[in-house]
Amino acid sequence: MIDSDPSPELGQVVQIVKGRDRGQVSVIIELIDDRFVGIADGDTRKVDRLKKKNINHIKLVDYIADEVRNSFIETGRVTNGKLRYAITNFLEKHTDLLKEGE
Repeated sequence: MIDSDPSPELGQVVQIVKGRDRGQVSVIIELIDDRFVGIADGDTRKVDRLKKKNINHIKLVDYIADEVRNSFIETGRVTNGKLRYAITNFLEKHTDLLKEGE
């Protein structure tokens, strides 16, 4: 079977398309099952209070935050500061990736 939708990955940047946080950028920090992921941004949504999101309600951006992924590999967790840094870094350098699907 060919999967047309790319599967979400830890450290992947997402744009929220449905819900109260619509339009905001976040990072996947937990893969819950084939329908849900846990996202956080380190600011309004902290790591210890991640948001469980249906993958149909987010847009997967073709960008993996290396610092977040490396943190998971090295320590098994990520800090709020690293998430804020990753999102700021993404927004400064890769905002073109947000506009392409709209």
